[in-house]
Amino acid sequence: MKVNKDIKKLDGANMDIDLSSSQDKISWKQDKCPWNEAEDTNKHKCAVKNISICSYFCGVEYLDNVLCCYPHENPFKGKE
Repeated sequence: MKVNKDIKKLDGANMDIDLSSSQDKISWKQDKCPWNEAEDTNKHKCAVKNISICSYFCGVEYLDNVLCCYPHENPFKGKE
């Protein structure tokens, strides 16, 4: 994402992000986590508040799109 003078990139977000909700429990379209699909599970989460961030999680794009690199190595790893 290109950051300009009107947009600030803020460090330290602490949030829960997942793509594991049952479609009957939410009112919006949600893609399934490709790692969960590959393993036929719902255990993988993008980010769990105060706990972890998935190694394939590459960020969030406006408005609510999760960027995921599964099954490839995260191109942002080591660039923190």
